[in-house]
Amino acid sequence: MTDFIHAEQQLSAGDIVVVQCSHKCNVLVLDDSNFNSYKLRERFNYFGGSFDKFPARIQVPNAGKWNVIIDLGGGRANIRYTISYIKRGDKA
Repeated sequence: MTDFIHAEQQLSAGDIVVVQCSHKCNVLVLDDSNFNSYKLRERFNYFGGSFDKFPARIQVPNAGKWNVIIDLGGGRANIRYTISYIKRGDKA
């Protein structure tokens, strides 16, 4: 059992990750290297942060494969969530 929800997506610079969640949570967007550090509980860099109002919208700075993490910060809950993406050129 994992302590977080994970999704990955190939995104372009300027694309936006959109997360809806029924509970306060940390929404982190990381590249593969930082995601591996996250899993090993080592120091890592990310975009996003703690959210209690949704939707959370996080813009990626460059093209590549991005990992989206929903983390309850050590808590446990039966959450409802969606992860979607606004691609460059799409209308919000």
